[in-house]
Amino acid sequence: MFPGQGAQYIGMGKDFYDACEESKAVYELASKVTGLDIAKLCFEENEEINITEYTQIAMLTTEAAIYAALKKAGKEPAACAGLSLGEYGALAAAGVMELPDLFRKRPKKAKKNVVEEGKADE
Repeated sequence: MFPGQGAQYIGMGKDFYDACEESKAVYELASKVTGLDIAKLCFEENEEINITEYTQIAMLTTEAAIYAALKKAGKEPAACAGLSLGEYGALAAAGVMELPDLFRKRPKKAKKNVVEEGKADE
């Protein structure tokens, strides 16, 4: 089960990042694809973690990093499910979406949502 937006917190995924090279590689891939320092976003105090365009990529990266560690340990799910944003993590875990595609598409959608929400207030 992959959680949705709202489950984020500073430090999420840090244990996996430190202990598992596969997890660290997921953070590095997300940073490369998005141009953001995802490890810094997830592990260091900041206000951005609660801004949608950053929250979503932070959550997705952390979900994928944890999944990578579980996969390395031989743990494969019989099924994948996600709540809201977590649906995208579940799609990646199920092999329906590749991680680079996931990391490219979600931040753009988040930015679009922020702009659309801003227009709705006008």
